Amino acid sequence: MKRLALFGSTGSIGTSCLDVVAAHSERLTPRVLTAHRRVNELNAQCLRFQPPLAVVADPEADLSGWTATSTEVWKGPSALIRAATLPDVDVVVAGLVGAAGLPPTLAAVRAGKRVAIANKETLVVAGPLVMAEAQASGAKLLPIDSEHNAVFQALAAGRREDVKQIILTASGGPFRGRTRSQLEHVSIDEALAHPTWRMGPKITIDSATMMNKALEVIEARWLFDLRADQISVVVHPQSIIHSLVEFTDGSVVAQLSPPDMRLPIQHALSWPERWSGISPVMNWREAAQLTLEPPDFEAFPALELGFEVARRGGTCGAVLNAANEVAVDRFLNGSLAFLEIADACRSILQAHDFDPNPTLETLLGQDRWAREEMRRWKA
Repeated sequence: MKRLALFGSTGSIGTSCLDVVAAHSERLTPRVLTAHRRVNELNAQCLRFQPPLAVVADPEADLSGWTATSTEVWKGPSALIRAATLPDVDVVVAGLVGAAGLPPTLAAVRAGKRVAIANKETLVVAGPLVMAEAQASGAKLLPIDSEHNAVFQALAAGRREDVKQIILTASGGPFRGRTRSQLEHVSIDEALAHPTWRMGPKITIDSATMMNKALEVIEARWLFDLRADQISVVVHPQSIIHSLVEFTDGSVVAQLSPPDMRLPIQHALSWPERWSGISPVMNWREAAQLTLEPPDFEAFPALELGFEVARRGGTCGAVLNAANEVAVDRFLNGSLAFLEIADACRSILQAHDFDPNPTLETLLGQDRWAREEMRRWKA
């Protein structure tokens, strides 16, 4: 029985994870469920799964309607860190969105936990620090993102020293094939209409700008200990091929499955075993066409920012991630145009005080600086 702490249980990753837990209740049991401020949804989950602890990150959240009396409730960001290190937790599922996921994820790594990581911002902001802490503590990081989980699976086909490159696939989002001029006046509703995945608004906008793929490039650079020039991106609108690994002999190994986050989540929770799946499977009796296209860097300049940050390292990841989080909020509230998201992020990245070997305190300081700069940014 694996005992889980599920961070972000009311989000898209969290609810998919609980589907896996429900299907494998003889193997998985949630000990901790957390949410930011969705108290009603968290309460319903606690009534169903009966964890001994729940954490509400927002210290101002109203708990007056809490009815899951068998579950103790902690509040505030510091409670997330405490919950990540509890001795009766074997696996921490890092499903929080944004840089808020860094402190509890880092705490879990330092405690030597197995961490099923969907919070890419943890490695984008502090990749070298997190991986060094994992090596010191013996923590194991298993990726939940479909692309990185696919790379993790494909890497099992050969030795790490024989890897030539990894190729991350991108759906292309709702604006695949559009030119930069055609993206000048896209609406919020258009940007939120992802053709394949059902995700939260922040990740959906990141997919539309391809910033999501930029962040995945940075994450892959640290997670798999690669150089930036060992990472490529191709657009694959069917979202069946989740990533590929090319070895030095020219062999390319890929992981394929219908798009469903429950598969990579289950793989991370069951590894090194494989359990009977609950996700849809490929129907090889039906005709299918899988296409791969080069990305359009002119229309989607956010993608190039990912490679730049992966090359430079240091404080760049913290600045890009923080600037983008605020830029997406500004786009969603109507104070920033779609194309200005990447333009503003590049401007702030170029203006920041670069440190090639930052401490955690420096990274958090640059995060705060970039957020303030983005709130003030004007074209």
